[in-house]
Amino acid sequence: MPIEIKELVIRAIVEPGGDADKKQPDSGAKKQSGNDETVAECVEQVLEILRRQRER
Repeated sequence: MPIEIKELVIRAIVEPGGDADKKQPDSGAKKQSGNDETVAECVEQVLEILRRQRER
């Protein structure tokens, strides 16, 4: 059975001021690493669900 996403909600907070250039470049790398781990975990869970459905 295919999975259909009917709605996707994306939220962002925009802070005034142009100090984005003053931030350390390492902070983005750490966040990206955390995001990569989260995405990998989600992919594993989705694949496991699909395997279970295929077995039925």
